[in-house]
Amino acid sequence: MRRLIELITTLLGWSRYKLGFRIKSTSGMVKVNLGCGLAVTTGWINVDGSLNAFVATLPEVFHRLAFRLSGANRYYSEPEYRHLLASNTFFHANLSYGIPSKNESVDFVYSSHFLEHLCPSEAESFLRECLRILKPGGVIRVCVPDLAYAMKMYSSGRKQEALDKYFFVEDKGSFYARHKYMYDLELLSNLLSEIGFKSIRQYDYRVGNVPDIELLDNRPEDTLFVEAKK
Repeated sequence: MRRLIELITTLLGWSRYKLGFRIKSTSGMVKVNLGCGLAVTTGWINVDGSLNAFVATLPEVFHRLAFRLSGANRYYSEPEYRHLLASNTFFHANLSYGIPSKNESVDFVYSSHFLEHLCPSEAESFLRECLRILKPGGVIRVCVPDLAYAMKMYSSGRKQEALDKYFFVEDKGSFYARHKYMYDLELLSNLLSEIGFKSIRQYDYRVGNVPDIELLDNRPEDTLFVEAKK
């Protein structure tokens, strides 16, 4: 079922890209949360390729159906799920085709626990797109599982836990849920620098220059939090 849903949402993402669906520009501050899943908050445009993001703008009856199909019922009650969809701004897009926003149209980009689900070439393309859509001086915050933390876990004797959680994440129902790559501070900083980002710096959990990180940041124990500017 999950593979069928992924196929459907992939086709929807492709068709929306071909039809030219784009995030609408606004005169105010534009904040995009890319690859968000359901880790969202108000005031942001929450962009994701999931079934959840697609049905969020549809009538409530579709929310009820999606709750039963999407796997969200493992983490949320139905009222919680419906409230998340109804009270936040979602935009459905397959980010492998690019970010559906104009050049230099975004003030802040936030992306948490998404980059590791991309192959290295896809991750580079994604970050180049982030640079493209950011306004001059705009800020990106990238949050990923910290390779250094995973290696420390492995070295301490928790080998199987480290392998299962970070390197060979097994989810037989979902190709997208698997980790394709890992980053430590040096690897991520070098990648951002090569793409053209400046002022690259590691921050602590819920500390930085991006709005609402006290609501968006999660998993403080194993996450690397890095910000950079255009």
